[in-house]
Amino acid sequence: MGEWHKTGCVLCAQNCGLEVLVENNRMTKVKPDKSNPRSQGYACRKGLNVVYHQYPEGRLTEPLKRVGDQFKPVSWDQAIDEIAAKMRQLVDTHGPRCLAYMGGGSQGGHMEVAFGLGILRSMGSQYYYSSAGQEFCGAWWVTGRVFGKQYNFAGPDEHETEMLVAWGWNGMQSHQMPRAPKVLMEISKDPDRILVAVDPRKSETAAIADIHLPVRPGADALLMKTMIAIILNEGWEARDYISKYVAGWDEIRSWFENFDAKSAAGVCQVDYEQVWELCRLMTTRRWSVHTDLGIYMGRHSTLNSYFVHILGAVCGIFGERGGNVIPGKVMPMGFHADERNPKTWRTVATNLPPAAAGSFPPGVMPEEILSGHPERLRAVYVSACNPLRAYPDTTAYEKAFGQLDLLVANDIVMSETARLAHYVLPCRTFYEAWDATFFPWTYPGVYFQIRRPIVKPPGQCLEAAQIHTLLADKLGLIPQISDAVQQVAERDRLTFGTKLMEWAATEPKAMSGMPFVLAKTLGRVWDSAAGAGLWGMLMTAPKVFRENAARAGFEPGIDQGDRIFQALLDAPEGLWVGRMDVDNPMESIQTPSGKIEIYIPELKEEAKSLDAVSEEEDLKLPAEFPLILNAGRHMKYNANTLMRNPEWNEGKRACTVSINPAEAEALGLTDGQQVRVTTEAGSEVGELQVSDQIRHGSVLIPHGFGLIYEGKAYGINVNRLTKNTHRDPIGTPLHRFVPCRVEAASKKLTMPAALIFEL
Repeated sequence: MGEWHKTGCVLCAQNCGLEVLVENNRMTKVKPDKSNPRSQGYACRKGLNVVYHQYPEGRLTEPLKRVGDQFKPVSWDQAIDEIAAKMRQLVDTHGPRCLAYMGGGSQGGHMEVAFGLGILRSMGSQYYYSSAGQEFCGAWWVTGRVFGKQYNFAGPDEHETEMLVAWGWNGMQSHQMPRAPKVLMEISKDPDRILVAVDPRKSETAAIADIHLPVRPGADALLMKTMIAIILNEGWEARDYISKYVAGWDEIRSWFENFDAKSAAGVCQVDYEQVWELCRLMTTRRWSVHTDLGIYMGRHSTLNSYFVHILGAVCGIFGERGGNVIPGKVMPMGFHADERNPKTWRTVATNLPPAAAGSFPPGVMPEEILSGHPERLRAVYVSACNPLRAYPDTTAYEKAFGQLDLLVANDIVMSETARLAHYVLPCRTFYEAWDATFFPWTYPGVYFQIRRPIVKPPGQCLEAAQIHTLLADKLGLIPQISDAVQQVAERDRLTFGTKLMEWAATEPKAMSGMPFVLAKTLGRVWDSAAGAGLWGMLMTAPKVFRENAARAGFEPGIDQGDRIFQALLDAPEGLWVGRMDVDNPMESIQTPSGKIEIYIPELKEEAKSLDAVSEEEDLKLPAEFPLILNAGRHMKYNANTLMRNPEWNEGKRACTVSINPAEAEALGLTDGQQVRVTTEAGSEVGELQVSDQIRHGSVLIPHGFGLIYEGKAYGINVNRLTKNTHRDPIGTPLHRFVPCRVEAASKKLTMPAALIFEL
């Protein structure tokens, strides 16, 4: 007989509750967990197929070292000894800027970040790269200026809102909100509420919306400026709110006065009267906005996010119930890094700051490796991610990674990135380890779940946090821990905590190395560095979380963190660990003025000069590439690079090149045939899908494909079609606006050399 275990999905940031049947140490069946207080019995087909993620072909079970063109098994001691020696030699010779850590951005486990960053910082480097930098550099940089901290992004209070605006977000497919399809359907069917979709195409979300603004691809910023101008021209702005809560309004108001809104609407290819009516609704309803990659990775990425914040401030939606609110957190997603601080590094070749909550944009890494600069990147430690399929310009990454002096990959399989590494270290999966994620999706409640192991790992697999700890120990980054602390780790947690703090008071390096200290004490007893880190995190949680926890019923006290930890152990489905102060919704604003600071001087000229005339000219496409590729379509059939076995999509048209019927007819193409898509970066061949969901002039290809499985590449690797230099000035790749062309594929195809090597 098997046993059902409560856990969570690890395939997207919603982490919906799941129940998994384990038989003979193998996950066999999955169903939604009705007891999960956040997902409430909802799970999409990705989560219900998570067994395919857990059991990929070619599971790694022992450390591997590249020897010539082959990988040879080595012991953990040998692998860690050699990696540490090489890392130390490179840093001692070339300085700390030669070292980067790329990880911590997975959908299923965030605890490794404390350990990975612990190594990076102790070695003197600031070069942390994650998937947040892939998608959110401009958005989070703006958030840092407007709200004071880059991780203080404001999400929609969807359950209290009267009107939800989905701008560049197809929540019916991509989620990005708890129970998103159900919530969107509820709003769509409610006669007293309004669902708005601003999207170039008739997406699944736009199809159920009350209002659909089919904005021209790449014209989002112009449309936002148009709407702000209309609101000001009509005198509809929330004057009292602006006076009370907004700083810098006088500096920016003139940018929108005497603006030709009708001409701009024409360039945006939307109906002016419909835009005007939406503006009226925005100033008479409690509304909220949910933005996503459609604008984050679209043309004018940073300006898009800036204008969204100005539009919200003009209408008075931030910090208001039913508007956009900064949710509570157990732990912030990343950390604030202000490039105006002289201590904050920039990249040496591309001069970019860590804009995404302390994370640098992965798209610039190839240039940082290949620059020839004396302080160029020479060693990269990749953990729980696959940059050769997840990040822009696979060809540039292959060339760059081939030039590294040291590339280490932590993974569960021999991924495309691992194939280029010098050392490949076998990780436990998220169902073989203790872990958690810190996505803050709810308001006013603060939800948290500790996922525990439900199956035992094979072979010599370790948690990523355990691997980091081994490396930190070999590098000499962990202070000598007293025998008394080690002995008391076998006893109850509070006794251990008391003894640990007594020792830490006498050891100068104890606090900076605390994740590793916990890993070598409690983590040794529990066989989990991440689990020990979770306990330590809750014991030392910031004041704002402790106050939120008290409102949720966890009385204040020195043992509050331990009580929360035990409650989470007792509730594997997760629970509400905090509740925000709804009477003080602006408490999370951390700007110098304490207000929403809406003036960003670095964006002044770009914001002022944007108009219909300039955009009409700039939106013209080159004759060589007359179509716009949306590189990274969200679908129910893709899950980043986490689902390698194509059987989970058996019988589905999962990875296609999608175009409009009129486009297909004009090009002489038919549904189902093989077509070639070409961009500045390269060419890929795939199956054509003709759909009236697609806007004329657009091409859609999903992300997360092109993975090598059983020796074959399945689907299109869309990042062969994206150029790493095609990016916003803050670093976000413009994947939603890639000029391209589509044509029938010739019978004789020339395969890229890199793909031949992969196969």
